Amino acid sequence: MGRPLSESSATHPPLVVWVVSDGKPGHLNQSIGLAEALARATPTSIHVFDSLPAWRAWLAGMLNRAPGRELPKPDLIVGAGHATHASVLAARRARGGRTVVLMKPSLPRRWFDLCILPEHDGVVADANTLISRGALNRIRPATARDATRGLLLIGGTSPHFEWNSDAIQVQIRSILAHSPDTHWTLTTSRRTPEEFLAQLTPHPRLTVVPHTATTPGWLPEQFARCGTVWVTPDSASMVFEALTAGADVGVFDLPVNSRSRVGGAIAHLADAQRVTRFSNWCAHGKLHPNLHPLAEADRCAGWILAWLKKKTNG
Repeated sequence: MGRPLSESSATHPPLVVWVVSDGKPGHLNQSIGLAEALARATPTSIHVFDSLPAWRAWLAGMLNRAPGRELPKPDLIVGAGHATHASVLAARRARGGRTVVLMKPSLPRRWFDLCILPEHDGVVADANTLISRGALNRIRPATARDATRGLLLIGGTSPHFEWNSDAIQVQIRSILAHSPDTHWTLTTSRRTPEEFLAQLTPHPRLTVVPHTATTPGWLPEQFARCGTVWVTPDSASMVFEALTAGADVGVFDLPVNSRSRVGGAIAHLADAQRVTRFSNWCAHGKLHPNLHPLAEADRCAGWILAWLKKKTNG
């Protein structure tokens, strides 16, 4: 059963957006980020429901009994993650609307009305495909960041970079030593090795908050107040969230898998001086300023609304 997330009041019917969730917080974060951006641009009613297993979704679609029967007819059906694809298509078959898939789908792209894909997926844009700078998110630009507060976001093992806890520990100590006026907050992820925090040297200007102690709103609150954010490169989504918040962003150094598209995306950001690699920071003693925070969710929402208007008027 769908659960309404928000609804804007208006004199005319709002845009109805269904968000199909595979239960993964990172994927849902992308879909809700887009839906909320649509709501900032036009009156919007947002409803979230869980995807079905693929075989059940296909069967429900054939029988026109897809999830969402009790919800208002959708204008848009949004899904992120392979597990949402069958349910997104089944919902369109049963109730109509236009489908929007985030990230490169496992099914042919032509099966979906619109695709929004990050640059590192290596897909060329066309009339129905928009290329985004990183994954979409719910972060909004901060208006009152504190230059004396910093955030350290620690990831862990991934196929894109060779994790090295000792190297990250050394880099953290260097950042602490060379920022005497900054109080730092460090948090981990589900991928961080268990021994990492036990090996971390205590410091009077370092507060440690394990990911198990954070609430869903904790990280956005940190982004809103911290002027500087350092992120391990395996946590690419966090890099883009920090850039969206408007913080100056540093990226820890780890050996990269030469075939990794995520590694290529981080390299592109560094080359464009959107982020600063640790080695570059050591050489120059400062981070590149984030003069133009990202607003990808809003840009993508505008693209979708223009596409819908063209279809309606055409």
